[in-house]
Amino acid sequence: MSTHDILHRISDTLASRRNADPETSYTAKLFSQGPDSILKKIGEESAELIMAAKDGKKLNIVWESTDVIYHILVLLAFYGLSIEDVSQEMRRREGISGIAEKAARDKK
Repeated sequence: MSTHDILHRISDTLASRRNADPETSYTAKLFSQGPDSILKKIGEESAELIMAAKDGKKLNIVWESTDVIYHILVLLAFYGLSIEDVSQEMRRREGISGIAEKAARDKK
């Protein structure tokens, strides 16, 4: 099982939770609360990731990274996007200097 496969399966599962019962699905609960709740969770989990990284505890870094990625996938699904949209953009950016890519976005 590749990373690509698991991220796509999770992305598909999250999209399927769109109309699930918020009482039985954490993802459905996040969807029902709207983007502000999802964004708040991304912020909380990002802060926890920062603290784990500052502590240098590798297992905690992995756990918190997983939480951040999960909540980002929820945000994507909320807006009708998926990990494939992100993958396509990553492929587009591959091999392009970060400085050049940022400069191109700033000109738009």
